[in-house]
Amino acid sequence: MKGAIILGTIGFLLYFIYDVNSVLWRNTLFQKFFAAGSICVAVSAAWSLWNGLKKGMAAPGVRAACAAGSLVFLIFLVYTLFFALPFEETYVKESGVRLAYTEGIYALCRHPGVLWFAGLFFCLWGMTGEFSRGTYFVGMILWNYLYIVFQDLWTFPRTFTNYGEYKQTTPFLMPKPDSIRACFRRKPKVDGI
Repeated sequence: MKGAIILGTIGFLLYFIYDVNSVLWRNTLFQKFFAAGSICVAVSAAWSLWNGLKKGMAAPGVRAACAAGSLVFLIFLVYTLFFALPFEETYVKESGVRLAYTEGIYALCRHPGVLWFAGLFFCLWGMTGEFSRGTYFVGMILWNYLYIVFQDLWTFPRTFTNYGEYKQTTPFLMPKPDSIRACFRRKPKVDGI
């Protein structure tokens, strides 16, 4: 379990470096750290899950329910991070005036991916049925939370010119009735577009 914790922690450290780089250095090597960090976190999760599944402590019904939940949260997470917002503007473009994406799932809260990440990791933990494995899964959720606090306080205000306004209209993490309605509200089409 230590190896998975170390690898996952390295993944989050790569995320932090990626963010600092996107604001201060703009080094092309460090631009790859988001992808590298994602690989580290995914491999560490698979490693911890595999070791937990080998012990077979969860009842088959619990394991199946948690596997289904994991799949749903993974789909939400991938959609939120890679399809709900313009990919090029978000992960590739490093210069010019940038605006925070404030529509759709990003009207729900400023960091919806954290909700799906936490759900995914709790379900993965449930699949193992191993209480002690919670150190890894809860640890990764806490790393993710610290990462979004860093983004909310440091990275995004320096990256997006409208982030202050976004913070005033959209909750940090826990959706509210108004933000839930805003999430599902469709923008009217302009000029037949």
